[in-house]
Amino acid sequence: MPTNVADRPSERGPVAAPLAVTVLTLCWLAAVAALLWKVFALGMEAWGAGASSNGDDRTAALHVRTAHVSLWLAGIGAFGPAVIAAVAAGGRRVRTSVVYFVLAALLALPAAFIARDADRTLNPRAPVPSGPTHCIEHSGGDNRCPGG
Repeated sequence: MPTNVADRPSERGPVAAPLAVTVLTLCWLAAVAALLWKVFALGMEAWGAGASSNGDDRTAALHVRTAHVSLWLAGIGAFGPAVIAAVAAGGRRVRTSVVYFVLAALLALPAAFIARDADRTLNPRAPVPSGPTHCIEHSGGDNRCPGG
């Protein structure tokens, strides 16, 4: 009979929690590595296509694909540790959950910048008009607006 409270199975938490945290961590690391490789490969392909052409549709399509993969990278990169922290907290692994929550918080800032950049690629802003959009009075005493 265990005399130490920490040795009792009911006090240690579920036995599957460390295994689940380990498996989720390995899956998260593999997913982030695969997405980083995909972004790198698409970037190199777009760079090569851009060097051989003058901004054709293929280059634009590669930039859009890279933006989509970057959004996945930002989401998985930031929310993966948060999910792992929640699983660790559910398994009463307090220190592990704190470490993963801190990691999720630290990765949220770069993920936000990556997501913002990808959003700008996917949803470009309308160009700013170059000329004035209202009537401007010209010198010389003429108060009429040009064009009517």
